[in-house]
Amino acid sequence: MARGEAPARVQTAPTLLIVDDERSLRFSIGEWARDAGLRPLEASGGREALEALRQHSVDAVVLDLKLGDEDGLQVLKGLRDPALPVIMLTGHGTIAHVVGATKLGAYDFMLKPPDLEHLGVVVHRALEHARLRREVEQLRRGSQVDQPLLGESAAIVQVLQRLDKVAKSGATTVLIHGETGSGKELMARYLHGHGARAAGPFIDLNCSAIPEQLLESQLFGHERGAFTDAKHFRKGLFELANGGTLFLDEIGEMVPQLQSKLLRVLEARAFRRVGGQVDIQVDVRVIAATHRDLPREVAEGRFREDLYFRLNVVPIHMPPLRERPEDIPMLAQHFIGRVSSELGRPPARLHPEALRALVAYSWPGNVRELKNLIERVLLLEADDEIRREHLPGEILGRDATRAHALQPFPAGVVRPLAEIEQMAIEHALRVCGGNKTRAAQLLGISRQTLRTKVNDASPEDVSEES
Repeated sequence: MARGEAPARVQTAPTLLIVDDERSLRFSIGEWARDAGLRPLEASGGREALEALRQHSVDAVVLDLKLGDEDGLQVLKGLRDPALPVIMLTGHGTIAHVVGATKLGAYDFMLKPPDLEHLGVVVHRALEHARLRREVEQLRRGSQVDQPLLGESAAIVQVLQRLDKVAKSGATTVLIHGETGSGKELMARYLHGHGARAAGPFIDLNCSAIPEQLLESQLFGHERGAFTDAKHFRKGLFELANGGTLFLDEIGEMVPQLQSKLLRVLEARAFRRVGGQVDIQVDVRVIAATHRDLPREVAEGRFREDLYFRLNVVPIHMPPLRERPEDIPMLAQHFIGRVSSELGRPPARLHPEALRALVAYSWPGNVRELKNLIERVLLLEADDEIRREHLPGEILGRDATRAHALQPFPAGVVRPLAEIEQMAIEHALRVCGGNKTRAAQLLGISRQTLRTKVNDASPEDVSEES
């Protein structure tokens, strides 16, 4: 089995590989490891160590610098894996050895025989470091594969132009306003991906999803013993996002005590872990987002005014989907393609009548609601085509009043087609608040055709918005 294709793990305890040519030392470290809740594996040399790595999923390594006739640094080079922390042991190490081991990726360096209590601290920190590194890598990969900001409306084009300008500054704090589900996180990811910090981590935190008593530890980390459940040292998200971007969603839900600590980080670019005594410097761009009216929250004493001004260096508003209906066809096709791909079948077609219904709907849940609707319809209703009858009642507006709202004349009465057409156009313009672009989409005609047909309309009744 190749390295990196580790077998499925059946034990819950982390595995520690002990590589040393002294059997007694391997035994003592192994016994300590079992008592510490670890699963020890032993190897007397480099070849055995590599074989152990091929056969087992290993979480950390303790490696002797001198393995009989073998050079531990050469073994370290063979073990080299950024995700695998290696702690070097030596009975006669030099500065050159330490430097060489560090360059090859060693996590730490200790003298033999190691103090087992200190070894325990180092091993647990190494395991935590590896876990956090994996999480950051997953988050980084997630930021690269997430859906892009899509749309061709004037509103979304303006947003993208603003984001492109802000992205050029890698440190400016940004505050994104927008309704729930409108795409605030996508804006934050766009800013990160198009700026100087794109190669760094993107880490997001929903402030409303974390209990108040845990949020501080999540942001700033904690030292061992800082509180009852703090059995091990833990880095916070500010440290993990160093050199990259930290996105704080629903910042309006943060309690005042944490607001003051966040303000200090933004001002001083330094913080202390929970239970810590040392300031830690970080270089992190903070992007915050909220659906709340923060000026009102400030006026009513629920949000710090100084923090609001510090976050609101560059405000960006994400318009709700109902204000950019011309983006709905593109978004719908995007979600259809993605969901169809996940289901392993060709993209479904979207019937024009179904599209008209989607464009006419107000979308209180915004883009997220559209995405969820497409997924539900493709899973439960439609195979190769999404038709109007596949859409739920709230999209179609099936109550009797709306069903007969366009009835142009009573039974038995016949009117000229031109008159009926004019009635339909006037009704569409009323529904769309005079917006010609949206009215044309609902009527199934081009905007230019609609403009031609309403030449006699009063200018104050018809909007030229696009």
